[in-house]
Amino acid sequence: MKYATFASLFILFIFQGCSLKHVSFLEQKATVTDKKECLICEDDTSEFDDEFGEEDQDIFDPLSGYNRLATSFNDTLFIHVLDPLSEGYAYILPKGVRDSLTMALHNIQFPIRFTNNILQGKFRNASDELERFIVNSTVGVAGLFDPAKEYMHISEHNEDFGQTLGYYGVGTGFHIVIPVLGPSNLRDIVGLTTDGYLSPLLYQKGLKHYKIPQNYAQALGIYTLDAVNKNALHPGAYESLKKDAIDLYPFLRDVYEQKRNANIKQ
Repeated sequence: MKYATFASLFILFIFQGCSLKHVSFLEQKATVTDKKECLICEDDTSEFDDEFGEEDQDIFDPLSGYNRLATSFNDTLFIHVLDPLSEGYAYILPKGVRDSLTMALHNIQFPIRFTNNILQGKFRNASDELERFIVNSTVGVAGLFDPAKEYMHISEHNEDFGQTLGYYGVGTGFHIVIPVLGPSNLRDIVGLTTDGYLSPLLYQKGLKHYKIPQNYAQALGIYTLDAVNKNALHPGAYESLKKDAIDLYPFLRDVYEQKRNANIKQ
């Protein structure tokens, strides 16, 4: 029983990263692909060059051997499991429904964004997040729609505890690829764990009244649904990014680290 509980916690930790990391690696893939394909948007292309054009020479990577194996595993899982599931899922649910589901799950994670904006002293951004949550939870029907952005022009401010640590000068530590979740580093793993206490979607026995899932199976189901739903919204994004990689592992590692550093500097 002890080992089964540990395994459940580890799986939940992996899947929570898909939602807690507000600029998830899947979204980074879509962002990079969109910018590379926007040939007429010179400003966007310039932003892409600024964020991803310079190779980071300071990445600490003592686990490169393991990381390559984990990258290969994730690549196989993505192509042969997640992609087919996402295609079938997208066939069943129209894009409007998938968009609304993503917005609702994002809205529920408000405590993470609000708290980390406060911790970074970004009080105006925290106020925007609070206003967005109130408006979208009521007028937006539990976050299924985003009237705060569409009609009130209140922008979201995605912050997580990994970014908060980076904001105060904490280094990335060693790079590590987590099975299923993808590229990460020691700082972001600490961030994911801390944000897990704030997330209403991660089951924890001592916080049952605050958490939506009431057991590990429900939490795992929510995060699996979120991962499939996000992937279905960006068909072909991973493949488009991957085709430009001469060596897949360092390419994805550098994209991840540079994007996270860019987020911290914003």
